[in-house]
Amino acid sequence: MRTVYRVTGLVIAIGVVLQIASIALSGFTIAKDANDGNSIGADYSNLGESYHSIAGSVIGLLALVFLIASFLTDVPRGRMLAGIVVGLVVLQFLLAVVSFGVPALGVLHGINGLAIAAVASMGARRAAVPNQPVTSA
Repeated sequence: MRTVYRVTGLVIAIGVVLQIASIALSGFTIAKDANDGNSIGADYSNLGESYHSIAGSVIGLLALVFLIASFLTDVPRGRMLAGIVVGLVVLQFLLAVVSFGVPALGVLHGINGLAIAAVASMGARRAAVPNQPVTSA
């Protein structure tokens, strides 16, 4: 189960990196389409934006797997880190919803995404090193 915990943490972190890449793709696609004279309205969508939405939901599900796995393994502080990831993912969804009404909060959405990747990576790293007894020097 330690491997499931480790791999899930790594996949969450990699997923966040792909989220960053997809939203950058979306922004540059919007700029290009606008410069090409295309109408950018409520029904407009592009690959980066679609991927960002779908992958965000997948990361939410992975966060729950991460939390469940944390209860089935002996990773030091694994439950705490998985709980923090779940909390940050919930905050991420809330920030996404609120940011459409208050775009400046989108900055917090981006920063929170980086926090998700960092904490998930910390958990994965802890799972890679088996528990070793602490010896005094």
